[in-house]
This record gives sequence, structure tokens and C-alpha cells, in this order.
Amino acid sequence: MKFDSFTKHIPTIKKVTLGGLDAQFKMAPKMRLQYTQELIDAKKPRKAAVLALFYPDKEQNTCFLLTLRARYKGTHSAQVSFPGGKYENTDTDFMHTAKRETFEEVGIKMNDINIIKDLTNAYIPPSNFLVSPFIGTIDYTPKFITNNEVEKIIEVKLSDLLNETNIEIKNISTSYMKNIDVPCFKLNNYVVWGATAMILSEIKAIFKSF
Repeated sequence: MKFDSFTKHIPTIKKVTLGGLDAQFKMAPKMRLQYTQELIDAKKPRKAAVLALFYPDKEQNTCFLLTLRARYKGTHSAQVSFPGGKYENTDTDFMHTAKRETFEEVGIKMNDINIIKDLTNAYIPPSNFLVSPFIGTIDYTPKFITNNEVEKIIEVKLSDLLNETNIEIKNISTSYMKNIDVPCFKLNNYVVWGATAMILSEIKAIFKSF
């Protein structure tokens, strides 16, 4: 999809009813399905926000940004994710968190980002985070400036997300699970799974609805 076509769809995107957990759970690991809202509330999860940033590439194709996290001693080391992070007391709201973290991680100025829709919260059991995702846009081809939290920028065409052949089942082992089959997106030769895939599944449902 060309970016000028994408921008024409923004009013529709704003009005589309979210697919919610039904859309997210199409790409959820089995361990996530065990958590009811009551159980999540009881765990008092930490709050975070992420941004699905859409923009035109040099050929004016609509792309969105993912990042390969740097390796560190933590739960989500070297995983693919959206830019984002935990809510800080200085943040005015979760939208501010998503914009601030995007600026800190990849250098996109907060004032350049136009938030067009908030999505269904995604719970991440291993780190006990409840994530507020947002769809945002910038109207230019960005030059990303990464910090030490980001190992690599991953620029994905929207058309690749919508391509059904890019959904797979992969056997994955991490610090908190071993040899588990999970649904995933294969994007730019990266395996995208977990909460990021769940959020992408809801985004995909939005674009498939019109």
C-alpha cells in the first residue's frame, strides 16, 4: 500500500471497532491464554506503552517500525518489539509514554508523531507488564537514531503484515519457557511472536476490515 493511500484510510482506521482479545489471541502463545482479566488484575502488573509507527519509505510504500532489542540480562533480551517502555511518573499519560520512548530509542521527535488510534491492552506474563499500544504516523521517511536499548532497526512493509503466508508456527525456547510451539509472523526474516505479534494481529484485523 502506498502511503498516500494509507493516509486516505486514516479516518476509517479511527472509526473501526477493535478486534480486541479475539484478534490478539489468534497470535497468542498458549501460556498467555491462561490469564483471565481477574488473574491479571490480581497480579497488579506494571504499566507500559508501545508505538506502532507507520511512515513512507523512499519508494512511498507504507512501512511500520519494529526493533531488535539489545542483549541484556532480562526477560525480553534480543527479541523483536515495537519501540516503547514503562510508564514514568513524569509522563502525562500512556500516549506520552509511547511517544517519549520512541524518541529515546529511535530518535523520532515526539511532536512529529500523530497518534491516530489506541489499541487493546496486551498483557505480558513473563515480565508482568500491561502494555498500552498505539498506532501513530509521521509523514516523512525517517532517519532513525538508536540508543543502547536497540540492536537493529527493522522496517516492515504493511503489505508483508497483510500477507497470510507470513504466519508460521515456531518452536521457541527462552529463559522462561522451553521448546514451546508459538504462532508468529515471519517479517524481514525475523520471528515476531508474543505480545508484539498479538498487537500486530489486532492491527492486521483493522486493515483487513476495509
